[in-house]
Amino acid sequence: MKNIKLSPSILSCDFRNLEDQLLSIQRFGADMIHVDVMDGRFVPNITMGPFIVDHCKNISSLPLDVHLMIQSPENHIEAFAKAGADWITVHVEGNPNVYRTLQEIKAMGIHPGIALNPGTPASSIVNLLELVDIVLVMTVNPGFSGQKHIASMQTKVKEISEMINASGRDIEIQVDGGITSETLPAMYLAGARVFVAATAIFNHPQGIESGISLLRGSIN
Repeated sequence: MKNIKLSPSILSCDFRNLEDQLLSIQRFGADMIHVDVMDGRFVPNITMGPFIVDHCKNISSLPLDVHLMIQSPENHIEAFAKAGADWITVHVEGNPNVYRTLQEIKAMGIHPGIALNPGTPASSIVNLLELVDIVLVMTVNPGFSGQKHIASMQTKVKEISEMINASGRDIEIQVDGGITSETLPAMYLAGARVFVAATAIFNHPQGIESGISLLRGSIN
């Protein structure tokens, strides 16, 4: 089995049965839980906040991978840290204080991550690599689950992989957006090792176990 991590996004889970869904992805081999936080301003959609992170922490022992798609994320880092986030990823776009924000995340003992939207060049994060443990490349325009994967982001993933190798740091590349058994292999070849999937897991016709198994098996 090749070394990949799966981070199912609860954006597509059945919130009526959240506990069962979280325990299912844990039982069937997910590596972490991806929590998409949206404020209706940075992206069009509005989703969940620290309360959901706290709820997930009380249900599952999996690490919580929190992706902040919000304006002024520096104002909310402490709340998500207290709620139980293990990873907090913020966006480089429109964030003049991003360096300081990443420092604050790290100082709280949480893994810091930096995210890039599809239209943002890889070069925008070159001076931030010294602070992060993960780089998240959006392979759809952020805001909604179930969008079509942007295959051209493979080039950006490869470029970031080369930047990381040059830095000498142990930084993982995560991809999020339209990840399926068909799109995952190309992103893996480009250098991604952490895969966020929502629809492909929680809405798989044969259930969560099959969704996870199919993603893992896609690179064997």
